[in-house]
Parts: sequence; structure tokens; C-alpha cells
Amino acid sequence: MPNMPSYYVALLPITVGFTVWVIKFIVFYVKHKFNWKYAVEHGTTYGHMPSAHTGFVTSLVTSVGYYAGINSGAFAVALALAIIVVDDALRLRIYMGDQGRRLNFIIEQLKISKKDFPRLKERVGHRKSEVIVGAILGFLLTYLLASVLK
Repeated sequence: MPNMPSYYVALLPITVGFTVWVIKFIVFYVKHKFNWKYAVEHGTTYGHMPSAHTGFVTSLVTSVGYYAGINSGAFAVALALAIIVVDDALRLRIYMGDQGRRLNFIIEQLKISKKDFPRLKERVGHRKSEVIVGAILGFLLTYLLASVLK
């Protein structure tokens, strides 16, 4: 267990989470043909590649494991939180997107004013590949930063 300042345990996940979010924004911006307005309105929300939430919690687990050890209570709590966040990204928010799609369809079929019932976001969760890439980035960036800050 390295003898480093205790704030690194929190500072690394914040830094890595922000970095993964910036990567996500850039990927979205490039994917949508450099449309700045669209990227700003839609690229900073839930979903898309990579998962910044997963990158953050994976970084948190890695950071706690690196500095406090994998046998610590803090590691167990961080791992439990990560499991909840990843499960939410993969399953719960996918269901929310499905509901949004169905409600949008009903609103269109009933010819209800979009002013009264604005269109709901249909892409809220993550695909497995987005979560996996977020987790890999979270782990690698955290380990790299922790190694450099020795």
C-alpha cells in the first residue's frame, strides 16, 4: 500500500471521470459530423460511448483498491457502489428509454401538442460495449495516474 496523500483516493476518480466524459463528448462530436450545436445539446447527456459513469466508479474502485487495499471495507463499499451504477447504466436506464420511445409514439398517434408534452429522450442507457470501454478507461487511466504520482 503506497504512502500517498489520502485525497488521491478521491482526486483520481474525479479526474478520470471528467477525462472519460471529455472523450465521450469528442467521440459524439466526431460521430455526428462535427455539428457543435447538436453535440452540446445531446452529447453531454446519458448514454453513448464511453460510459463516463462506469469510468468514474471503476476509477473509484481501482483508486480505493490501490491506496487502501482490496481487503479494506472501503474497497467493498466502492465495489458495491460500482455494481449498482453499472447495473443502472445497463438495465434500468434502458427500460426508461424504452418507456420514452413508447410514450413518444403515443403522443404522436394522439396528435398531442409537443409544446404541452415535449418529446422524451429515448437513448438514456448504455450498450454493453459502452460500459466495457468506460470500465477499461477508468481502470487504465487510474492505474496510470496512480503509478505516475508515486
